[in-house]
Amino acid sequence: MQQSDIELRPPELVMRLARLGSMHQTRLSFLRAMLRRAHQDRWMISRPVWNLDSEGIGHAVYAVATPEHQYSLVAFSQKLVPELRTDRVIAEAWDTSYVLYDGVPDAVEIERLGQNVPKQEAGRYTERELILSRANKSVRLFESVAKALAAGHQPDSEEIESVGYLMRTTAVYGNGKFGIADRDCIANRPELAGPFRAEMLTVWLIRAFTVDLVEHCARAMSPGTVASLHRDIRRRLGVGNATGLGLAPFLVKHPILLHRWITAREEALARVRALRTTELTWRTFLRSLEHARRSVKHWHTDDTLQACRIETLQADLHALRTWVHQMPARLQTWDDVYCWSEDNLSLEGQEYTVSLLIEQHGSVVDDLCDAMSADEGECTRIDGTISACQLADLIDRHYSWVFDFDFSKLESKARFWYVSEEKLEPRLGERYTEPGAHLEQPLAFARDVVELRNAIKLLPADEQIASVLLNHSEYRHVVRRVQVVARYPYAEIRDNLIGADLRPIDLLRCKLAFFGACRFDPRSDRWLRICLFQGAPFPDEILEGKGDDWADTAA
Repeated sequence: MQQSDIELRPPELVMRLARLGSMHQTRLSFLRAMLRRAHQDRWMISRPVWNLDSEGIGHAVYAVATPEHQYSLVAFSQKLVPELRTDRVIAEAWDTSYVLYDGVPDAVEIERLGQNVPKQEAGRYTERELILSRANKSVRLFESVAKALAAGHQPDSEEIESVGYLMRTTAVYGNGKFGIADRDCIANRPELAGPFRAEMLTVWLIRAFTVDLVEHCARAMSPGTVASLHRDIRRRLGVGNATGLGLAPFLVKHPILLHRWITAREEALARVRALRTTELTWRTFLRSLEHARRSVKHWHTDDTLQACRIETLQADLHALRTWVHQMPARLQTWDDVYCWSEDNLSLEGQEYTVSLLIEQHGSVVDDLCDAMSADEGECTRIDGTISACQLADLIDRHYSWVFDFDFSKLESKARFWYVSEEKLEPRLGERYTEPGAHLEQPLAFARDVVELRNAIKLLPADEQIASVLLNHSEYRHVVRRVQVVARYPYAEIRDNLIGADLRPIDLLRCKLAFFGACRFDPRSDRWLRICLFQGAPFPDEILEGKGDDWADTAA
């Protein structure tokens, strides 16, 4: 691993919700790492089964052959009445449903899957099923594209850009949920070893199915005049996703994984900041900046706050462009560019600049993708031999920020996290107006660390923590957390996660940026829509080019 002469940005700067919620995709994002792997290892993708009627109802199979394994996306399409179409997790029917299958299913297996996959949570599964997903059509755009192709011409490009996808998924389930395969079953396979690699493969193949489906429907409408989507228009279609609170606590519950992700991103930035520009990298950076400015112009949202952030980002990119064109390339280092952004741009602009800087230097940073997984068993054991005095010292050194919050105020503990009984999904309750606070999940680490520190004051300095926990098991989770953060500095989000001013959407945006999402479109402070794979190659294009020269931040 290469080393940088630039220090990593400190956790007290990076691990605040406002900044985490301003992050954008980079070349380290999981879907981009997956596509590079597909290109480098020359994955072969085929469509051995296409069994759909004239209305697009039926099933299809997309087979993926990697050097060591085979996988299949089995897609089911059904007729959905409008009153049942919803993005909410409580839905029980969808336009389409999917499973990523380990191997290539025969007719008997497809029949079994067809009896279960469209039911999603209510189905029955085996370890051959790796990922479950479902998606609904963006009805207006889907029908508009199908009608245009049926008439023999291309759909309106502005309409394509305004939406960005023909379907949006409402869930992508992995890691043993509902009886499918546990992550451990595939974690050691090279092609799926990275974080969420199987999920990203599933969504990429869903994207291919959505385009094949709309062309199939257009062909059924008018086989004599039908046209195929032009490559450039097809590339601008991604997969939408509607994501809510169910995703929000993930970063809190997986501290070592969060540390690995943030460390990789910060190390990538530090490596690039340590480099001097060259004529080639400078020209590439300028092209990427122009590409980014054009792309951001097409980001739209009805959310007032996010609309303002997009306008600010557009202004930031314009200011960055003006500044870099005034600076001779031979006098520039990438550290100068980053420092200027920190002094002159909003958090959105700063973090987008980070993405632009990382983009140019794949040969310098791409190896970091291999360090973004984690053995989370590392954080399960508590060292009970340390004394109360030693634990207090860890808190004072690594959690001094928690004392900025006054938990005697009602607004500082206004919310609570719980798991819904109906869907087993995380939810956020209002502590003083809603029932259920007794079911609170242990996610309020700022409050709990303060309580632990106050309790320690009453203990003999040399008393071992193990003896304390025998009588006060309510502190086990927070003692464990303090010891984890002492070893993994980017493991903790340095904010109050139960305060009245919490915006859960910041948690969502951070995770989705690591997935590789773009076009963040909040529908409230608790759920949003995004787009995945917009601009990316399709399976029939993956062996062309570099496999990773398509993102908004790429030249």
